[in-house]
Amino acid sequence: MTRPTALITGASAGIGAEFARQLASRGHDLVLVARREDWLRDVAAGLATDCEILVADLETDDGVTRVEARIADGPPLALIINNAGFAARGRVATLDAERLATMLRLNVIALSRLSHAAMQRMTADGTGAIINVGSGTALIQIPGNAGYGASKSYVMAFTRHMQAEAAGTGVAVQLLIPGVIATDFHSIAATSLDRYPPEMVMQTRDLVAASLTALDRGEAVCIPSLGEVRLWHEWKTAEAALATNVSRRKPADRYRFKRNA
Repeated sequence: MTRPTALITGASAGIGAEFARQLASRGHDLVLVARREDWLRDVAAGLATDCEILVADLETDDGVTRVEARIADGPPLALIINNAGFAARGRVATLDAERLATMLRLNVIALSRLSHAAMQRMTADGTGAIINVGSGTALIQIPGNAGYGASKSYVMAFTRHMQAEAAGTGVAVQLLIPGVIATDFHSIAATSLDRYPPEMVMQTRDLVAASLTALDRGEAVCIPSLGEVRLWHEWKTAEAALATNVSRRKPADRYRFKRNA
């Protein structure tokens, strides 16, 4: 039988490399995408499966185009994981504008374009799955995190719209919302895991195992550390209640000025 193939961006380390390990153990062949070829080959060397190395810098148009072409024109993919991303942190008044733009090209533009290519190919095939990696920062507001948090708010909204569009197509779309994960992500973002209490920090193996289990179960949203799923449903209920009130013919009473008699 033909083995299913999964494409993983940001596969050279951290969450992406762990997805590669666990998917290989589940019987997947892999397309490993990142800009560091030597790191990708190190990951592939430790896996007992066929690995295609696709070197692409997703911060560039050329890099994204190469991966789009693999999705659109290559052999079918059973799973695509949009994992690549980084955090450009800093208060809005002092943000490095160039680094912010680079982050948005990766976290927002690259993910959107690859999601488009994936949905187009998989919808035509009538099968497949996509995991978009968001962040718990999409749910909270933290000084110094406006750029990164907003980029992951985009991922969250974009993916949820994808889920609505995927209904009935045979394509499964998962929004993965990690919290603090033990990877080098934090050092790249000029922060440290030491700032978080140990009980907040999840290991990559646990995060990925939860995501793949959620995918098996058909769960559209995976928040691995969330024990009470009702909290997510309550959040959606509150969101829906707000949505019904955002477009009315007249402003709410509290905004109507009363003229003096």
